[in-house]
Amino acid sequence: MQIRLDKFLADVGIGTRSEVKTIIKRKVVTVNGVSDVKPETKVNPDTDEVAIDGRAVILRGKVTYLLHKPAGYVCAVKDNLFPTVMELVPQGKDLFPVGRLDKDTEGLLLITNDGMMAHRMLSPRSHVDKTYLAVLDRPAEDANVSLFAEGVDIGDETPTLPARLVICDADAPELAYLPEEYRTKLCPGQVVLLTIHEGRYHQVKRMFHAVGREVVYLKRLSFGTVKLPLSLKRGEWQNI
Repeated sequence: MQIRLDKFLADVGIGTRSEVKTIIKRKVVTVNGVSDVKPETKVNPDTDEVAIDGRAVILRGKVTYLLHKPAGYVCAVKDNLFPTVMELVPQGKDLFPVGRLDKDTEGLLLITNDGMMAHRMLSPRSHVDKTYLAVLDRPAEDANVSLFAEGVDIGDETPTLPARLVICDADAPELAYLPEEYRTKLCPGQVVLLTIHEGRYHQVKRMFHAVGREVVYLKRLSFGTVKLPLSLKRGEWQNI
């Protein structure tokens, strides 16, 4: 089935018919790599590749991307001050990030148009595990492990739920996720893994601050059963 290019772009949420016509006139829309297109150009959503500024446009159906979020991007659909994670994945209707990572935090982020999936992942009742790799300004201690297992007072009405803190050994495989600049000159105990089951504001950083430590670098490695592939570079994405 073929439809007009402007209708297709409007249907997938790029803009109104008049807005997408303006975008097409700017020669930033391509169909199968060809930029000489017009609003009335016919496209087949099942077979043709449509892109805007080189970024593919989702054709239809539910989709979920696993993004290796780099630092410097905010987890929002739109932002007036900073680039958003939506600029790193193909465009499409109703896409949104599942939860949030701080602007300076890297790692696994899911972007989807599947509201039910997102609800299951984010619902407090689900207690979905989220594991983070953190570099601290000074080494963690065994006492921190015990305290985190009980719950930490971070200034909210209630302490955090019990969390699992692991102090990484020098040969821990998770150290491969660290950028090169953090792999040298680290003291034993400065790299830790923290698994939490909540999503409070700045929770990981606040938990370590509560025990007298500051997070120098933070990366999310897993969200539920979804793990960040080591081969996926910062800024890259894949379908899941």
